[in-house]
Amino acid sequence: MRGGLVTIGTVAALLAAMGLTVLGLGAADNAVASFDASSWLWSTTRSELARVNGVTARVDTRMEVPGGRRHQMQVAQTDRLLILRDLNTGQVSSLDLATLQITATTPTAPGFGVSVALHEDAAFVVDAVQGIVRQLDPRALTPVGEPVRYPPGITGGTFDGAGKLWIAVPSEGTVSAVTAAELPETPGDAPPAGLSPKRVETYDVAEPAHELVVSALDEGVAVLDRTSASLVTVVGGQTQRAKLSMSAPGNLPTRTSGPQVPVTVPGDRSVHVVRDSREVKRFTVPGSGARLSPAVAWAGRFYCADETTGTVYAFDGEGQLVQTVKGSGRPGPVELEVRENHLFINPPDSSTAQVVDDRNQVREVDKYANDVLGGDPPPVAPPPPPPKKPKVSKPGAPKSVTAAAGDASARVSWQAAASNGAEIIRYVVEGAGQTHQVGANQRSLEITGLTNGETYTFSVHAVNAKGEGPARCSNPVVPTAEVPDPPASVTAEARPDGTVRVSWPEADGQGNTIARYAVTATSAGASAPAGESAKTELVVPAGQLEYGTQYAFTVTAVSEKGAGSKASPVSNTVVPFTVPKAPTELRASTVADKPGTIAVQWSPAVDNGRPVTKYVVEAAGKSVEVTDVQATVGGLGDGQNVTVKVKAVNEAGPGPEASTTARTVAEPRITVTGSSADATSVTVTFTVDAGGGRVSCTAATGGKTASGSCSSLRVTGLTPGTAYTVTLTASNAAGKGTASRAQTTDPVYGVATCKNGPDGDQRTYCDREIPGERNGNEIFEVPRQDNDRQAGWVRDGTRLRTYCKVKGEDVDAWIYNNNKQSTWWVQVDYKGKTYIPWAWLNLEGGDDLGVLPAC
Repeated sequence: MRGGLVTIGTVAALLAAMGLTVLGLGAADNAVASFDASSWLWSTTRSELARVNGVTARVDTRMEVPGGRRHQMQVAQTDRLLILRDLNTGQVSSLDLATLQITATTPTAPGFGVSVALHEDAAFVVDAVQGIVRQLDPRALTPVGEPVRYPPGITGGTFDGAGKLWIAVPSEGTVSAVTAAELPETPGDAPPAGLSPKRVETYDVAEPAHELVVSALDEGVAVLDRTSASLVTVVGGQTQRAKLSMSAPGNLPTRTSGPQVPVTVPGDRSVHVVRDSREVKRFTVPGSGARLSPAVAWAGRFYCADETTGTVYAFDGEGQLVQTVKGSGRPGPVELEVRENHLFINPPDSSTAQVVDDRNQVREVDKYANDVLGGDPPPVAPPPPPPKKPKVSKPGAPKSVTAAAGDASARVSWQAAASNGAEIIRYVVEGAGQTHQVGANQRSLEITGLTNGETYTFSVHAVNAKGEGPARCSNPVVPTAEVPDPPASVTAEARPDGTVRVSWPEADGQGNTIARYAVTATSAGASAPAGESAKTELVVPAGQLEYGTQYAFTVTAVSEKGAGSKASPVSNTVVPFTVPKAPTELRASTVADKPGTIAVQWSPAVDNGRPVTKYVVEAAGKSVEVTDVQATVGGLGDGQNVTVKVKAVNEAGPGPEASTTARTVAEPRITVTGSSADATSVTVTFTVDAGGGRVSCTAATGGKTASGSCSSLRVTGLTPGTAYTVTLTASNAAGKGTASRAQTTDPVYGVATCKNGPDGDQRTYCDREIPGERNGNEIFEVPRQDNDRQAGWVRDGTRLRTYCKVKGEDVDAWIYNNNKQSTWWVQVDYKGKTYIPWAWLNLEGGDDLGVLPAC
């Protein structure tokens, strides 16, 4: 293990209070340094922030956030400050990078709808649902002055390079800049009277109720009007509009560097480049699917990430593909941020990131470098198959189109139309001689300029890349001055079953009977009807609102004459939630070295609005609870087939289970496939069913053993010509399996050798036996030349079967067998088991006496 915890007492104490731990090689030495070319990158699976030095492309400090495992995290940073917002819990934390001290924490509502913006020493929390922009002292996270208030459902909230915070108001079709107030000298103190953030500029950029997307520039802002397919830039107080050739809704990065603004259209995988009020370039991103992150301009190139594969494509100024940065091959978010003269590419779910310098050189970063946690990055499962392409057609008709009359006005609301495979670009509302285009996420519109007493009917139709869908008409309404008052207040409550209860006090009908109440849900940059009720409460059905997203509600009262009030004050913010979805990619496998045990892995469950607090794993009556996405279950039977079930648990309770099957280690089984032998060894071939475990194998016979391969084993040191039974044993964690095989070793033969010499009696020495005298090829009952124990004599060339060898009397065959001399005698098959001097016997196969065992 390399690296370690920072041990500075005050730092450790402050970090412990926050639940943060700083890790890494030399982290203490780097604690007071703030590299100009560095950026903090979030790792979801490790619950860590890694500070990456853009110059070296290496991690120099790592900070663990134990409570943030698999949470989405927004990271706002400057050279001296780091502010985190945990989207799962809503917690906002401030860290001083010069001292690594946690300066403050503050809660916000969890989910999407609140964001944090940071520029130098100015920090803001933007509540897009409520329309509240509040400056905070980043040192203490306390409010600075009074907030800037907008209508509910704003969007944006990013600083430009000049320090202006830009906010768009879709309901008004405007964008405005907010500047920060000066901070008090002492953190947490109230600022001098009258010092508050201020809205300093406001510009009309679109018709009211258009869908707007904001990107802050080096100076000024770019606003994409998704409803009219146009881009408005505000620079130096001047607005310029560029019409775009988009066939589907586009997106912008939150921040754009340089004079060119890339607009990404995921629906057709195109990027449109705008400069000086006109579209100057259009190019297509390779691949398929609509999961493209907004393209980012950097160092004369455009970088666009495909979140299906994690691949990042780089295009030059002419729109030509010049580089491909390979990703993990798995779907997931990819963050592209230009910071400190570098582009940082961070997939939060991956162990690696990339840094691109201003010469467009790409270098890979190991976010887990100098890992003090131990172990390797989590195993990566194979990517899922690509989804089938849906059939694309014109949108369907909007649902539940209703109108409520006001004083010389009417409010038209509707539910979403079926997109039919192509994202809806806008809705068109027609009636009373007027035509209005409304953003796809704005699904209500107040129409003014009507005449009281006249009857009006309105139609609404949707538009996507394939064209205009069918229209649906509203109920007829008659504008009147006799309108009820709105409810005085509205309260919302998110419930564990996924529903949201919206309630309000009864409204004053001003002499008319209240027939119904219409409820509108507002989220960041969007509003839509939530439903109607004749009572003073509405329960929004589970699944109608997006889990994990912040919503607030307004209510209008509608009289029996169809006259509607103004909207009520906005309710409190709630985040709909319910039980988690089932875990995905569930895999269970045998644990090879543990009996009765299985290993289980899965991909995180969708939390459905509340963090997953634990997973419950069940198998064959055994149950374990874990907070990670892997577990082992033991205590099961050997060779047992089990069904494994895993379910996630959050604040709402346990969700549906995912299931699969697995098998524990079984005792191995051996099947003998053959055997063979030579004079002193037996070889047995076999197969082994390892039972899912790691198996070892042995063979034994005649007091001899062999081990190693589990397909063939050879037992050596056996006696030639002997019948053996070889016992095979395979062992694993669950036990042993055996099998046996009978096999006889091959006999060894020798040739009695005595060749007559050249002279005198030598010429007949080997021809016959001479009683009482020595001659060649004599065989004895004992290993010595004892005439009384002589068994006989054989002629030259006689082939004798041998059994073993024994030490005895020294015998010299002299010239009759190549001067062979030895004290070894060989037991042979001659009138029973008798002995012949090895000097007179040449063993077949090379005369190797070593093949014979000792007698």
